[in-house]
Amino acid sequence: MTVEDESGPRVERSLPESGRMERVAPLIRRRIAPNGGPFTATGTCTYVVGQDRVAVIDPGPDDPSHIAALLDDLGPERVEAIVVTHTHRDHSPGARLLAARTGAPIVGCGPHRAARALAEGEAPMLDASSDAAHAPARILAEGDAVSGPGWTLVAVETPGHTMNHLAFALPEAEALFSGDHVMAWNTTIVAPPDGEMRAYMASLEKLRGRGETIYWPGHGGPVREPARLVRCLIGHRRQREAAIRARLVAGDTRIPEVVAAIYQGLDPRLRGAAALSVFAHLEDLVGRGLVACDGPPRLDATYVPA
Repeated sequence: MTVEDESGPRVERSLPESGRMERVAPLIRRRIAPNGGPFTATGTCTYVVGQDRVAVIDPGPDDPSHIAALLDDLGPERVEAIVVTHTHRDHSPGARLLAARTGAPIVGCGPHRAARALAEGEAPMLDASSDAAHAPARILAEGDAVSGPGWTLVAVETPGHTMNHLAFALPEAEALFSGDHVMAWNTTIVAPPDGEMRAYMASLEKLRGRGETIYWPGHGGPVREPARLVRCLIGHRRQREAAIRARLVAGDTRIPEVVAAIYQGLDPRLRGAAALSVFAHLEDLVGRGLVACDGPPRLDATYVPA
């Protein structure tokens, strides 16, 4: 499911290690939570922006040891704002732990919300991944900002992975904290009804028109040629869409059949994610009138070319 190849954009070949604070740019430090796995690389990247009076971006999972280590790293520095990109449990629950320890306000994305209501008989596949308890002191919309000495974080609405997903521009460094919307180590999962492919693609197109020179993602290393990677991601999704349509023309009608055909050699732990990704594409294709199904789009629906 990666998009990296020899002709693609330059990305970090080795994944950063968890368990230590590292200064990755003059204004940016990073500590990675110890929650590594097939969906999180070496763990969730928690970023500290500024010096002395700082912002903390994505404090990560409900892990008191990670928050304690982060505060030990900061010492006497003051946390001015706790900034959250989106409400998955590997990103946002730690914000409440950090707020309790520091008194800093939680700002950024709003409460978790789905892209649509569940269809009849449809199960909420990602409920266990969603942080329904997230309740920020201030919800940021497009262009809203929080700031401190020498730094400004400007919200960029990037729905798709989740519908409340925000990225944050740091103009002083020509950088973007891209959350889970754009990552170098792997492609982003888009899983209905938690996320939506049409919104995700529109957000990629939006980022393609921006001018940041580096992205700091929610997992893995930095994206040092973001414009090229965003173009690559858009092309990858269009190729995946074409492959799905070709499988329907070939006679596949169910999502497991499509997954088996186009994700050959996939790690078995990622088959569920691959099925959700195919589902997201099929939901979009049905909405555009290019594919038909027997009722509303669902994981267990039957799909045919329109």
